[in-house]
Amino acid sequence: MADIRFDGKVAIVTGAGGGLGKQHALELARRGAKVVINDLGGSMDGSGGSSAAADAVVEEIKAMGGEAIANGSSVTDDAGVAHMVQQTMDKWGRIDVLIANAGILRDKSFSKMEIADFELVLNVHLMGTVKPTKAVWEIMRAQNYGRIVVTTSSSGLYGNFGQSNYGAAKLGIIGFMNTIKLEGQKNNIHINAISPVAATRMTEGLMPPAMLEKLKPEYVTPGVVYLASDEAPTGAILTAGAGAFALSRIYETEGVYLGEDGLSVEEVRDNWAKISDPTGQAAYVNGGEQGGKFFRKLAGG
Repeated sequence: MADIRFDGKVAIVTGAGGGLGKQHALELARRGAKVVINDLGGSMDGSGGSSAAADAVVEEIKAMGGEAIANGSSVTDDAGVAHMVQQTMDKWGRIDVLIANAGILRDKSFSKMEIADFELVLNVHLMGTVKPTKAVWEIMRAQNYGRIVVTTSSSGLYGNFGQSNYGAAKLGIIGFMNTIKLEGQKNNIHINAISPVAATRMTEGLMPPAMLEKLKPEYVTPGVVYLASDEAPTGAILTAGAGAFALSRIYETEGVYLGEDGLSVEEVRDNWAKISDPTGQAAYVNGGEQGGKFFRKLAGG
């Protein structure tokens, strides 16, 4: 089979000044894409800002013969996001790929967390994905082509102590994806999620050096670049780390119809084993499939 290429395509990668975003941007450039390196240049908790990191990645891409420009907008700032998109269109006239990767951490147990820290992380991760997506959406619809990769996390899919804010944002991104994957289909816009396990500045204090060496960001990037390609599926949650890849899915059990007559709390309790039985469980493509199951059970009852 032919190599996956991005010749003639334009990609925006947010949070691309280092870590995962940098590796995604470099690989896209190696494969022919023109790349916008977006990075606020802030610290891990979102404070401060500098263009040095984004500029350095641009120079690295240019040194390999590629094309890239830097952008220092915050993904939470409406005007900044609009500027990033306009800068891209002025330079190259199209946007084919958006990789929403930017993020911060404000980890604390929920009892110790300030609401301001919850809101900030939610804003950067969730709205920092929604706003760039909204800004490129009509461009991609007009082109009848678009590939969007959003970044989720095991903290959102499964939970992690001290990350209620981060987890809420990361699972919110999946809810966002699950709807716009349906809305984008008629215009050939595919959206997928990556759930990475990688050694970045957001994880460097959590694992021993020998383990971090096995979790280089570039071991996640092949999955991300595939999800950004012509051949990408849509609505997938790809988990990746240390060269391993898997799909995460949300399943619903077949459940049981308890009827309306005599329905009670005790009926739910007494049928819990049937309700939770995994036999016949399914991963739905849209919410209507769940409703269809309930109507089917009603008719069968």
